[in-house]
Amino acid sequence: MADKNCTVLTLNNGRTMPSVGLGTYAPKQDDDAVIAAVKLAVRAGYRHIDCAAIYRNERAVGHAIKQLIVEDVVKREDLFVTSKLWNTCHRPDIVEVNLRKSLEDLGLEYVDLYLIHWPMAFKEGGDMIPKDANGKVLYSDVDYVDTWKALEDCVDLGLTMSIGCSNFNSKQLQRILDIARMKPVNNQAEVNVYNSNKKLIDFCKANGIVVTASSPLGSPGNIREGYVTLLKDPVLLDIAARYKKSPAQVALRFLIQQGIGVLPKSVTASRIRENFDLFDFSLSDSDKQQLVSLNKNVRAYLDEFAKDHPHYPFHEEF
Repeated sequence: MADKNCTVLTLNNGRTMPSVGLGTYAPKQDDDAVIAAVKLAVRAGYRHIDCAAIYRNERAVGHAIKQLIVEDVVKREDLFVTSKLWNTCHRPDIVEVNLRKSLEDLGLEYVDLYLIHWPMAFKEGGDMIPKDANGKVLYSDVDYVDTWKALEDCVDLGLTMSIGCSNFNSKQLQRILDIARMKPVNNQAEVNVYNSNKKLIDFCKANGIVVTASSPLGSPGNIREGYVTLLKDPVLLDIAARYKKSPAQVALRFLIQQGIGVLPKSVTASRIRENFDLFDFSLSDSDKQQLVSLNKNVRAYLDEFAKDHPHYPFHEEF
């Protein structure tokens, strides 16, 4: 599954997932930039492509995958493609329909992993973030536990090989584990040097759920007031200089050595290549300890507009 230069993570259903994936969330880029990024990434060795319906570019990603297969750069079975079910599509009777829409856009017969993007359900139909006349987000009363059962049915249909969650806290994961016919194989969460998310990671490891870091570099493009760019942290810069690596490479390697998958996002050729070049060095225990000490529990993605949703995940510590 993975390029020979990339490690793999074994999921609890026996399948494997490359530890490094290309995040395709690129809100400021057009389709041509996304196509070019995916093609360059696969040629550089990436075999894991992380997508989502809300990114609104799955058709572009699919176009790139088709070209790579036609050009015999890669075979479909060599790729690990993830997609995610958006918040307006939690109602069990429309889960399959929405997965099939992602498959149509991607030009694929199946995805390797399908995640519930957030535990919060929004009003079905219409806009992806539906709002009332006052700008208040409209919620649905669908419980993600019922959504999960519909995802299990999608595995039975062969539309996805594995299923998991994204942005779920440990209590929400436990509710799914309590009823699951198929355990979540993955929880995608915001994890980086400044947000270690240790309790959630420990919970996932104890329950055989692989964690993938969705913001492994601290979301430098999503800086809000009081949020310091971790890639400029003096400790990280010092460690990077000693290894003759970039701060981003050290930040990514730090997570990989913990058995956490990483999904760096970029459409810049040099950074895409750099973010994959992680397997010719290892951080020492003392360097890892220094990086652990940098944790600030700083979260870039809070989705505070939905803070009053009954399934908002960040009221809990983990």
